[in-house]
Amino acid sequence: MRAEALKGHLDGLLLAALEAGPLHGYAVKETLREITDGRIDLPTGTVYPALHRLERAGLISGSWSVVGGRRRRTYALTAAGRTALGGERDSWLEFASAVTAALRTRPWPATS
Repeated sequence: MRAEALKGHLDGLLLAALEAGPLHGYAVKETLREITDGRIDLPTGTVYPALHRLERAGLISGSWSVVGGRRRRTYALTAAGRTALGGERDSWLEFASAVTAALRTRPWPATS
């Protein structure tokens, strides 16, 4: 999927990836790839800055842990993040419905 098509929807996608439970950063990227059957495979350079932005906004919380001697940050949805995810879903459904209506095939010439 082209990156341009994801503009404005990245936050909702990342929140959806975290809906099932806390994940470390790379697992968020992999979960998003898995739940979209590989159609959305974001570069890590896109995912991490977005996760940091969502954390600053209070939509996710992060905590550090050490696994196998390596530090990693695990992210989880906050209550505000769950609310925001619901809003993102509603907005997406409205947007998708409008685009579907605009792009559907119509008979030509247009009939009244």
